[in-house]
Amino acid sequence: MTDEKSTPQGDRERVIQVRDLIVEVFGASGNLIETGNRLTHPLGITSALWQVMGALGFACEPLSVPMIAKRMGLTRQSVQRNVDLLIERGLVSLEANPRHRRSALACLTEAGRATLDQIDARHQPLSLGIADAIGDARIADALRVLREMNAILDMAATEADDQGACA
Repeated sequence: MTDEKSTPQGDRERVIQVRDLIVEVFGASGNLIETGNRLTHPLGITSALWQVMGALGFACEPLSVPMIAKRMGLTRQSVQRNVDLLIERGLVSLEANPRHRRSALACLTEAGRATLDQIDARHQPLSLGIADAIGDARIADALRVLREMNAILDMAATEADDQGACA
């Protein structure tokens, strides 16, 4: 709920504020990718590969390509390409998916887990620096805001898909 009255001027200011948030998220995404490339390059990994490895490494279970794509906000095609590259490098393996015959489950191999652990160790000083500068409470607030925003965007996408199916 907002404290502001719903007026054309108030609505405009709120729209501008959300737009500015979106622009900052895009900028943060670009910075994260560039920083990730610098951190992972010595290990022969890119940010794109790290994203897939992270999705697998921090999940409680193996994931299919569509599950990784949804979780990370990526296309299925790009995730499939990266899973294939990670398989070639021996960092990911596939196992049968009992829920879907044609959509295998990807999981990190021992070498993949070790590589992800190395990336995490390289990233730790930066993460601690960010936490020190921003503060734990504000990071928790930011996480809540981004999760809520993503849930709203997911709901809007589902509604748009549902309306498109009915048209």
